[in-house]
Formats: sequence, C-alpha cells, structure tokens
Amino acid sequence: MKCSKSSKILTAATAVSLAASLAKSCEAFTSPLANPVNKRSVSSLGVSIGLGPEDKPPTPEKEAEKETTGTVGEVTPKFDNPYDPERVILGEDGEPLAHITDHEPYRQSRMSNSDRAADAWFGALLESEGGSFLGSISEEHKQRLLQKVELADEPVINYGEEEWTPYVVRRLPTSPLYPAYGLETYGLPVPRRGAEAWRHFDVNGLTAMDYSGRPEGVGTDKELSEKEIEDTVASLKSKGAWLDDDLCDGRLVYINGRFCPSLSKTTDEVKNLNSADFESGLSAETLDLLARLPDGHTDKLAADVPDSSKGPLTSLEKLSGPDHSVGKATSQFAINNQQGTAAFAALNSVKAGSVAYVHASMKDASADSEEGEVASKPVLVVNAQTPSGGSASAEDDKGVAFHPRLLAVADDRSVLSLVQMCVDLNEDSEEAPCATFVNGYTQVYVGANANVTHSFLEESGGQVTSRVEISDQEAAEESIVSPREEEAKRPALRDTNFQAIDVHITGDEGAYAGSIMELGGCGRSRISISTCLLRPGASAAINGFSLSGGAQRSDMRTNIHHMAQGTISRQEQRNMVGGRSTASFRGRIRVEQSAQQTDSEQLSRTILLSDHARIWATPSLEIIADDVTCTHGATVSDLSEEELFYLRSRGLDRTTARNLLMYAFVEEIGSSVDERIAGGFDDENGLRSRVVRRLENLVPQGEKTLVGGEFQSV
Repeated sequence: MKCSKSSKILTAATAVSLAASLAKSCEAFTSPLANPVNKRSVSSLGVSIGLGPEDKPPTPEKEAEKETTGTVGEVTPKFDNPYDPERVILGEDGEPLAHITDHEPYRQSRMSNSDRAADAWFGALLESEGGSFLGSISEEHKQRLLQKVELADEPVINYGEEEWTPYVVRRLPTSPLYPAYGLETYGLPVPRRGAEAWRHFDVNGLTAMDYSGRPEGVGTDKELSEKEIEDTVASLKSKGAWLDDDLCDGRLVYINGRFCPSLSKTTDEVKNLNSADFESGLSAETLDLLARLPDGHTDKLAADVPDSSKGPLTSLEKLSGPDHSVGKATSQFAINNQQGTAAFAALNSVKAGSVAYVHASMKDASADSEEGEVASKPVLVVNAQTPSGGSASAEDDKGVAFHPRLLAVADDRSVLSLVQMCVDLNEDSEEAPCATFVNGYTQVYVGANANVTHSFLEESGGQVTSRVEISDQEAAEESIVSPREEEAKRPALRDTNFQAIDVHITGDEGAYAGSIMELGGCGRSRISISTCLLRPGASAAINGFSLSGGAQRSDMRTNIHHMAQGTISRQEQRNMVGGRSTASFRGRIRVEQSAQQTDSEQLSRTILLSDHARIWATPSLEIIADDVTCTHGATVSDLSEEELFYLRSRGLDRTTARNLLMYAFVEEIGSSVDERIAGGFDDENGLRSRVVRRLENLVPQGEKTLVGGEFQSV
C-alpha cells in the first residue's frame, strides 16, 4: 500500500495520541497491590466517596492544578482528608464557608414542640418536691441525668489500628454536631414521639398529664391499724395477691410506694432497704448492682464474657467490634436499638423511697434433692395502689408518681421463685381518684447453676369498658349509654404504668424463666424486659402475654442479648387486642460474634378481637455470629371460624365458644406462672378465674359477617 508523506505524518500523530489515551485509561484499572483503590471522587456537596485516602500525597504540580479548577459548592482538594478541620469548602457564592467549632447553639435547634413538652414533663418529675433516699445511688443517677452529653467529634482512627473500621460517620467541618434524639436536654435519652423506642406509643398523651405530685410519707414505713390490716389482707386475697406465711419464704407489701411492715414477712434474705440502710452502708457489691443502668448506659458488663480470640470481654459498646459493635450508648445508632428505659431507671433511683431486696443463697436448696434444685417456696412482692395514690393534694389535675424498686440476687447453685404483682386496693372506697404514674425498676442477677423463676403480673387499673367497638348509633339503637363515652370517663384511663426489668445471667449454666402478664386497665402501660446471657451455657425463657381493650395503649418490649458461647433462649409472646385499643410488641434478639453455637427461638402470636383494634408486632434478629440456630416469626389473626363452628356444633353457644378459645390462647402462657400464686381451676380468686373475667369483658358480640372478603366479629 502506498501513502503520501503527509499521510505518514498524520498516521504517526494518531498513533501517539492513541498510545497516550491508552496509558491514561490503563491507570484507572491498574494499581499497586498495597493500594487496591487509590482514586477517590468528591461530590458537589463535599462528601468523599471511596474506601480511604490515597497512599501518596499529591505532587505540588497536581495540587496547584486542582486549586485552580475548584468550582462553587465543591470541597477544594487542598487536603487529602475531606474532614480535615483546615479544609476550605466553598459556598454558593464562591466564598469559603465558616468552620463550626462551637456546637452548643445547635444543641436544641432540631427540637419540635412535642420534644420540648416531653423534656418539660420529665423535668417536672425529676424536680418534684421531696428528697432522695438511696444515698449515693440517687446522687450518681441524678448527676447522670443532669450532665449533658458532650458534643465532640469521635477520634480519628487510622487504617491498621485495632479499632479501625470503614463504617464511620463523620461531619464536615462546616456542619454542626447535634446530640442524638432525646439527649438535647438530659444526659440520658427521654421520650420522643418519633424515636424507635417510642414508636406507636402515646407520647403526646403521656406528656399532657401532670404527674409531678408525690404520695404522702414517701421514704417512711406505712403503719396500719388492726382494722386496716384486716381489710387490706381481705382485699389482697380477693385479687390473688396474698400468700400466707407458711406458703412463702418471704412477703414484701408496698402501698402507694410505702413499705408496710405489718403486712410483710421479712427475713435476713428478704427485706426492705430504706434510707437508714444506705446511710449505715451497704456492701460495695450491692451498691454496684443498684448503680447499673439498662440499655447499655452502664458500659461495664455485669460479668466477663469469655472469648478465645480477644480474651475476656468487659465492655458492652465494643462487643463484636470494631465493624459490628453498637458503639457508645449515647450515639444515635445505639439509641435506635434501645428500649428507652435508662432515663426512667435513673429517675427511679432519684425518687424511690426504698428498695425491695431478695437474696437467694445456696443453702436454700435442699440437701435431699438429687440435683440440688428444688421448687422453693416463692417470694411475693406486692405493689398496691389506692384510688388517691396516697396524695393529700386537692388539685384535681395533678397526679402523683411513685417508683417501686426491686433487687433480686441468686447466688451460685441457688433456687428462687420470685412473684411480683401490681394490683388495685380499696377501689370501691370514697377516695377521690387521682391520676397515677408508676415507674417500676426490677433488677435480677442469676449466678452459676442458679435457677430463677420470675412471675410478673400487672393487674392495676381495674377493667376496661366492654363493647367500645360499637358506634354511638348502634348504642342508641340498643338504648344503652355509649360505651365509648363511659370509657372516656373511666378514671384509670389517666393512669400510666411503666415497668423495666433488667436481667443478667452472670454465672455458667445459669437459668432464668420469666412469665410476664400485662392484664391491667391503665390508660397507658409499658413493660420492657432485657435479658443478658453473659456466661457459657446460660439459658433464658421469656413467656409474655398482653391483654388490652377499651381505649388503652399498651406496649411490650423485650431484648434478649446473647454474648457468651452456647447460650439458649426461648421466647413466646401472645397478644390479645380488643375494643378500640392499640398495642405494640417489639422483640429483639441480638447474637454477638462471641456467642457462637447460640440456640434461639422467638414467636409472637396475636388475636384481634375487633375491627377497630390495632397491633404492631415486630420480632427481630440481629446475628453477628456464623454458627447459630435462630428462628423467629409472627402471626396476627381473628378467632378461628372453623374452631368456633366445631364448638358450636357440639352444643356450646357463641359466647361460650369464643371464651373457650380465648382462654386456651392465654392458658399456655398462664400455666408458666408459679402454681402457688396461680391457684387452682376452681379457685374464685385464682389467676385463671381473674383472667376469665377479663376475657369475658372483651369477648366479641354478635355473629361474624363477611366484610371485605374476610370474616370479622360484629
């Protein structure tokens, strides 16, 4: 082929151009092995995109070239680290944006009116009149509440260091630093309507109530006359909240937050701790246990977790770290997975008048038992409240708050059956009803080879109004007073009951079995239980039941935290929701990297009794380990039409058939309650009879009709 001289020159130039382009293209796909990714882009918002900084700093020539090509809104690439405090970031006008170093003016800038109302409500509780009675524990926890979280950037950890992780969130130097939601005013997170811990709960209704009053005589024992003792015992027996001295190892009775010695059976192992005990000095171990806060706000674990690769683990925030740890308890990521109980536990320490103390030692186990474990007599702790809540105030709109506290410690190889009950007392009296806020905090510690059975029954607030699901027009057609109007006037609808249960299994092969039944009629109720399995072979079984009706708002939250190897957990939650009530259940199971060979099961079942009832059921699993057996699930349904048809074909009427199915649904959970407090089948005041009466109050009326393609109770 022939070509001219000019063609040869053109061809050579093209070849050189192609070679140069090819060399530049190859640079994008080739890099040294020590630096797989050495290029990084920067978005128009100044956010670095990539896996890390370049190995080599840019040359002065390239630096000068980049500085001359900076555009508005971009980070000028003068420094390799886009978060460098010296970095220049241009605004829309092309001028450098000011760097923010003082973050305090922005601390509360994101708060809504609802958030400010929640802080004011909590502040009224914290600053309510009356002293503190738990000595150094009260002072320490009040300081935790009042000490605001420091607004400071996390330290920079370089690649190659032990704590380095690519999963970090950092701010640009021109952006302010905000506290996590709920930490704007206090050092522990308080309720927020949109927070994960309070989602679906009536936060606005809660903060609209004033519970800043306190019962008379908090911190002192309540003395009763002979007549009052007789009447109170009879009332407690009618509610199944009483065990005679020969049927229990101990009994502690509190009325409106005050200890009643004349109704209690105390021993050296079962007693009430008052301000005098804290002043005289409790053991350092007991004080350490009382000082612990839930939700990880006490970072040091209650027991060391063995780990073959990292040695004993002692810090909660560093478990499964650095890539999968939850981090500091005050970080937004950690708070999103908390139950929201830490601030109320600290409030309990500040305002509690006394502490119910239960200690089970090894000598409690019978030597005649082959395995060293026997069914010991239960210890009964009763928290009763009267209609007035013990308030002497004449202000109708001001409610009272009291803060029950319990510490239970089971030593190695001990056996403990613990029963807690929340009940009403003298509800038929002429006392003017007062809105009450119960803020309970229970701590349970289980030693090696110890066996703890814990039954918690919440039955305060009376019974809800039945048939609130019918409309006002239907009530008028039946010539009855509107159930919705009656329910709105019910005094207990203003009451709130919060219960936090914090369980730590601190010994090898320790076992905890909890039965939590939420049966009361309070307007707002919330039970949160957290169980930490810290040692190999530890096991936990959590059985829960929540019953809600009328216009109630109920919430049940559980957290099972597997930290050690070979731990076992079983959880079954059952919910029954009727009337126009709203209920929620959130069950979280987290399996840390150190908890290999974990065996965990979780199941939530819900029955909706009316079209107007609502339930949010959220079982969840967070598994970091890779050698586990874990399952979870949730079901929501109405009463089975086929089962109802079968029972009615055998001669049962509609109401009886529904009651039978409802009771069978509850009995599987109720059967796990200590049999001495549950009573017999024919016991009029036993647990089964009380549950049946509450179910009959909520049983749907009428036949089922086909609505929207599905059968509904009408």
